[in-house]
Amino acid sequence: MERIFTHTYHIPGTLAADLNIRFKLPCDAQLLHVSAVSSNTAAAGLTLGNSTEAAAYLAKKAAGVSGMPTVFDRDDFTGGQYPHIAQGTVFAAALDYDYNGGGSASASTDLSLVFTFTEG
Repeated sequence: MERIFTHTYHIPGTLAADLNIRFKLPCDAQLLHVSAVSSNTAAAGLTLGNSTEAAAYLAKKAAGVSGMPTVFDRDDFTGGQYPHIAQGTVFAAALDYDYNGGGSASASTDLSLVFTFTEG
């Protein structure tokens, strides 16, 4: 049986700059699902990769807005496959805080991210 685990992040308030989240994978894993949303109408741009390739797993895509999450899965991931990530790899999530342009006037607010992995 494969163990499923998640990493969740919630960044309250209005983002004032791009965000870079990084963590090391505790085991070999596959990325199965990503959910991303802000509470306002400004979409953040989300890119997923590792310490050597910024978009290794997901090229920049818009997060959901107005409390309606956008879900990314196999079809959205690079190569149309679930990324297999080796233990100890630095997983990197980069957020473009004003992806839809216009600087802080179009910055995402109350951003939530969920990453779902399966061990192995």
